Amino acid sequence: MEVFAYLVPYGLEWLNLIVRWLHVITGIAWIGASFYFVWLDNTIRPPAPGSSLAAKGVSGELWAVHGGGFYNPQKYLNAPPELPKELHWFKWEAYSTWLSGFALLTIVYYFNAQAMMVDQAVADLSSWQAVGIGLGSLVVGWTVYDLLCRSRLGKHDLAFGVVIFLFLVASAFVLNKLLSGRAAYIHVGAMIGTMMVANVLMLIIPGQRKMVAAMTAGQTPDPVHGQKAKQRSVHNNYFTLPVLFIMISNHYAMTYRHQHAWAVLAVMMAAGVLIRHFFNLRHKGRVAWRYPVAGVALLFGLAVAIAPKAPVTAAAAADPAVQFARVQAIVTQRCVSCHAASPTQPGFASAPAGIMLHSEAEIRKNAAKIYQQAVQLKAMPLANLTNMTDAERAQLAAWFEAGAK
Repeated sequence: MEVFAYLVPYGLEWLNLIVRWLHVITGIAWIGASFYFVWLDNTIRPPAPGSSLAAKGVSGELWAVHGGGFYNPQKYLNAPPELPKELHWFKWEAYSTWLSGFALLTIVYYFNAQAMMVDQAVADLSSWQAVGIGLGSLVVGWTVYDLLCRSRLGKHDLAFGVVIFLFLVASAFVLNKLLSGRAAYIHVGAMIGTMMVANVLMLIIPGQRKMVAAMTAGQTPDPVHGQKAKQRSVHNNYFTLPVLFIMISNHYAMTYRHQHAWAVLAVMMAAGVLIRHFFNLRHKGRVAWRYPVAGVALLFGLAVAIAPKAPVTAAAAADPAVQFARVQAIVTQRCVSCHAASPTQPGFASAPAGIMLHSEAEIRKNAAKIYQQAVQLKAMPLANLTNMTDAERAQLAAWFEAGAK
């Protein structure tokens, strides 16, 4: 039984690694394709009036060189005169990214909800309640987004964008009142990712199938399907930078552990949208530097606003040996269950980030990390699983300020 208890978290660690790797690979493929086609749509230029291309119904084309060859992509406003024998579809990049992402969400968060999703200082939830909130947020996110797209608001791009942004910020606010900071962030990202893949699954691909079916039947495809697909593709394009930030956010506790983490996320998302908008305009031949400047200004202002304040430290002990003994006792009680060669905390097969704190030498070597994560950011212990007190954090701060740094 002891061997089994050890191998289960070790196996989950390997599963985490493989699925995370797969998620990154498929995400690169999907986002890369999204960026390319939006760039292509913004960059193609209409053919000369009366030319053979215009007569064929080509609405735009461009020439490009890459990998030692020349390419000449063309876009038809509605459909080509004849359906080609081989037609490439771009869908599995999206499906694989969402499936691998949901699998990763399950492995990391749902299999270990008490450690990864529940923060007793935020809300006293059971594991099932936390998982239910997480899954519910994905359903609510897509439902609200899709209904808004189909409403009159969906015809007004700027107003729609503002409303969806406010909806995501409100979602972040609510989730931060229910789940741990990391879990709240990752579920906002999962909400956006679900909207993006549902756009592909529920609207873009079905619309394209209807267009192909009409051509096969010798009919002229309804252009409304292309218009709706274009709208959702553009939405996905603006979602990409916010969702990419959220994917890496769990490495930066200064964001999700802030007392106003939802507002931090709002600023990060706004900066991403502004920067993405600049590139979309630039690909159309318009250069509007105010957008990236505004995005960078938001990031800089945020960095200043959330900079950690100097902690209130406890009085330093007269004897450094006594002071370190207190620190070591705190670390042993609150940290070593995870940060050891063989962690005893359920769900952990190895020390997070490879940091071990079981000896004096290891504690002193990692003094700066302990100070930053446990005192400045209060990001550790994870979800405060071991109930480190503010007085204990003050003891750690006093030791660091007295010379451990």
